Amino acid sequence: MPLQHHPAVDLLTTPADAGPACPAPRPADLSALTRVCLHPEPALADYRAAMRLAETEARARLGECMLLSWYDRDRDFESPQHSSECHQDSATPGYVDYGIHHGATLMVDIEDGRFVFFYLPLDF
Repeated sequence: MPLQHHPAVDLLTTPADAGPACPAPRPADLSALTRVCLHPEPALADYRAAMRLAETEARARLGECMLLSWYDRDRDFESPQHSSECHQDSATPGYVDYGIHHGATLMVDIEDGRFVFFYLPLDF
């Protein structure tokens, strides 16, 4: 049986309803995490103040724990560094994906995403 030639699809000229499309990216599933949202008054001065607050909250809830990943919107900085570069077309930022897939059980969100921290409890 001879191979059939299929014309290439030009995304610039092909109508959107011409066939199946890729599904829209889905946000991360945070259902397995305990999510703590904090809104301190007055607002925190910087990342260091946020980290101290998040650490206090994490230790109160988890005991000994380890910070896995975090985000500082003020400086648009994340850890692990550059983890979102692989997620440019994703609905999930790299620091979130890293935290979830490395065992985080607690997410501390300060000031509606201004600072976000993911923690893993340590069992000794």
